[in-house]
Amino acid sequence: MVIEPVVGLDRVDERVVLADVRYYLDGRSGREAYERGHLPGAIFVDMDRDLAAHAGPGEGRHPLPDASAFAARMAELGVGDDDTVIAYDDAGGVMAARLVWMLRATGHDAALLDGGLTAYSGDLETTVPDRPRATFTARPWPAKRLAGIDDAASASFVVIDARQPERFRGESEPIDPRPGHIPGARSVPCRENVGADGRFLAPEALRDRFRQAGVTDDAEVISYCGSGVTACHNLLALERAGFAPGRLYPGSWSQYSSTDRPAATGD
Repeated sequence: MVIEPVVGLDRVDERVVLADVRYYLDGRSGREAYERGHLPGAIFVDMDRDLAAHAGPGEGRHPLPDASAFAARMAELGVGDDDTVIAYDDAGGVMAARLVWMLRATGHDAALLDGGLTAYSGDLETTVPDRPRATFTARPWPAKRLAGIDDAASASFVVIDARQPERFRGESEPIDPRPGHIPGARSVPCRENVGADGRFLAPEALRDRFRQAGVTDDAEVISYCGSGVTACHNLLALERAGFAPGRLYPGSWSQYSSTDRPAATGD
């Protein structure tokens, strides 16, 4: 990969495709937010339509789409094989990370815009760019970048949970069937990968965060969250910190908690 996982505004020019990936768990519409104002030239990428399959029984809330379906959506949006995509949201990148991870995992150049929407001080745009259909070749999801439910429950991996601490501890569970976390998992809230200004912590500060969670240079890491979206933020942060790429557990807690497997609570 020739582009780092997180880049600043200085990397944004006419040669890149800007992607707005705003998504909200409280019922607000990311598309409506985009239409009210977005970075000039940015396309809108819909989490549910473009970055996830329709969930089947026991798959979790945001299973990965079939590779051919993902390729078709990227092509329709005007994203081609040779394009570099820089994605953003208004939440420190925790939503946009899903698109970036999906592209990087399949060998495409993609990065998060550090600071997201708040990093831009110019006028926002309301017009929707008319990008022509592109050629985007379907590439299978690489097995070495994915984990299943048995992997996530195995002691062979360092498993990190990207959700907020209260959900990890089981004090609150507003969405999924049961509270708690996968036994043996360590809490690494993805929203703490960024500072108060919404920009990523320095690589060494991120390394310290992951080291405290038991991540070492030779560890095999699995990242999960509620539904395999914000877990991608931790995977990009791992790369930024200089660790080897980890694995995404797409089903995440939404899948695991729908089974009768044991759940842990507390720290």
